[in-house]
Amino acid sequence: MAAIVLDGEALATSIKQELKVRIDALVAAGHRPGLGTLLVGDDGPSTSYVAMKHRDAGALGMASTDVHLPADATQDQVLEVVARFNADPAIHAYLLQYPFPKHLDFEAAMLAVDPAKDVDGLHPVNLGRLVQGVDAPVACTPAGIQRLLVAHDVPIGGAHVVIVGRGLTIGRPLANLLSLKREHANAAVTVLHTGVPRERMVELCYQADILVAAAGSPGLITADMVKPGAAVVAAGVTFAGKKVVSDVADDVAAVAGWLSPRLGGVGPMTRAMLLVNCVNAAERRAVAP
Repeated sequence: MAAIVLDGEALATSIKQELKVRIDALVAAGHRPGLGTLLVGDDGPSTSYVAMKHRDAGALGMASTDVHLPADATQDQVLEVVARFNADPAIHAYLLQYPFPKHLDFEAAMLAVDPAKDVDGLHPVNLGRLVQGVDAPVACTPAGIQRLLVAHDVPIGGAHVVIVGRGLTIGRPLANLLSLKREHANAAVTVLHTGVPRERMVELCYQADILVAAAGSPGLITADMVKPGAAVVAAGVTFAGKKVVSDVADDVAAVAGWLSPRLGGVGPMTRAMLLVNCVNAAERRAVAP
């Protein structure tokens, strides 16, 4: 039986329709949501990704501000933009597009971001709130994966979730999110990485009810690693020229119960959850004293 497609494109469209109602209400009350981005340098995928974020925001009637610094920008120039975004009441949430050029300190810039305006949910304060189970902006890709699973009736509570990849943007926050004692979570979570011997990785992945590939290693997850009927989320990708290559091999489709596609799966959900975080921030600001 063919795997059920975890259709992120369709779900993201539905989320945007819901957001449009909220955005229209904010605009009518004089609080147009504003998204900011800071891009340093000319990394091709980053440039495309930032453009898509602004296109998404504009289509929903949000305001957006893009600052693009040259690749040789100084740390002081970066921090000046961060300070400007923090102080600008028209920007409700913003992001620092990763990666930065190697001579810049991304972590120091991230620490300077106002946590309330952290649209990516990656500020240490917000990551700490996630660990505590306290309301805060949640990292976009983990939040998108959770929504994708819930929308397709994949059971999470009590399930064994295996995440291959321990990165800051997906693996670590997703593990915390899905293990929280709350609805649409409460899972037993195992986090693996490419330092785990292959035979051990195969063994542990095969135990998963939900398997999330987020290592950025092309074709890492193969059919022999997937328990028949398991949900498989292809979150990790790499670029081979202009082609997007998934962590999940094509043969997985023959055994998985649910499977996110290489394109139109996790990517659209990540962008949709970024918009959700921005609108949430605008709503919080609108009711603040």
